[in-house]
Amino acid sequence: QLAFKAAASVYSRFLSLLGGEASVTPDAVLALTPQQLRQIGVSPRKASYLHDLARKYVSGILSDSAIINMDDRSLAAMLTMVKGIGAWSVHMFMIFSLARPDVLPSADLGVRKGVQMLHGLEDVPRPSQMDKLCERWRPYRSVGAWYMWRLIESKVPQPAPAIPVGPLALPSPDGQIMLQQQQQQQQSVIQMIDPLQMLPGMG
Repeated sequence: QLAFKAAASVYSRFLSLLGGEASVTPDAVLALTPQQLRQIGVSPRKASYLHDLARKYVSGILSDSAIINMDDRSLAAMLTMVKGIGAWSVHMFMIFSLARPDVLPSADLGVRKGVQMLHGLEDVPRPSQMDKLCERWRPYRSVGAWYMWRLIESKVPQPAPAIPVGPLALPSPDGQIMLQQQQQQQQSVIQMIDPLQMLPGMG
């Protein structure tokens, strides 16, 4: 995973390589070689993910209209067919890019910790427990997730995200680094949405 600033830098170089955002098309992405992508900071593995996504657009498996019109469950199933795209990435895309109101990122550690604090739980709930714990949030679970991130943010005394300790600690330094990067990315993009915009008549 990349820190948000590093990812933004890579994306900026990617746009420059293609000649601007308007030039980003599936065919243009497929025309880029792994070597060209490596020069702008995209690893060979991530280059294969980009090419797989572009191929699915070219073949018609994916399209902008399909993404917009699919229900959440179908969209998640379709997008996770793309190499390198997992459930967490799909949930973030649906919340922050598509502004879908009823998405529960059940594997997100920040949301899980927020639910732990909200319910006064001794342990961070497992992803498999999240649906039941957040059932009352329907049909606005995206808004609930947004407030869980805010809840966690309000409890951190320093601007930088805290690394959990004791029973909340991840098992390795690499895991802690990944947690920090995930929290930094969330904090960088969380200002991009207003949860009230997801509520009919309140945005």
